Amino acid sequence: MLLRTADPFRDFDRLAAQLLGSTGTTNRPAVMPVDAWREGDTFVLEFDLPGVSAESIDLDVERNVLTVRAERVGRNGDWEMLASERPRGMFSRQLVLGDNLDLERIEASYDAGVLRLTVPVAEKAKPRKIEIASGAERTAIEA
Repeated sequence: MLLRTADPFRDFDRLAAQLLGSTGTTNRPAVMPVDAWREGDTFVLEFDLPGVSAESIDLDVERNVLTVRAERVGRNGDWEMLASERPRGMFSRQLVLGDNLDLERIEASYDAGVLRLTVPVAEKAKPRKIEIASGAERTAIEA
């Protein structure tokens, strides 16, 4: 059972932890946390969105800017809040993606509160071999 205490310094402690960058359990993230890494020819992003319905997630790409918007709705009805540490309402995150990614082929999936985006590396950004013509071949071509 969760008990509500009459500690007047609890909110002050939470604010101080946020401002000082403490990693305590009361520190609420200012934005949705994201992990990003590269797997071969694919760039992967994972956003933590616990308690968010898939229908409330909105993804946009304009030029090289990826915008993720989501909403965690509050509860309605006859109930009493005992603790409130998870942010509610609309929140968003923008990331600037490099020119070396193929933004036309982004794929997205949502499972267990994690939004996963996979973005392939653009063909023009992949390493390629360049053939070198020898002097004899160049002379034959020019003749």
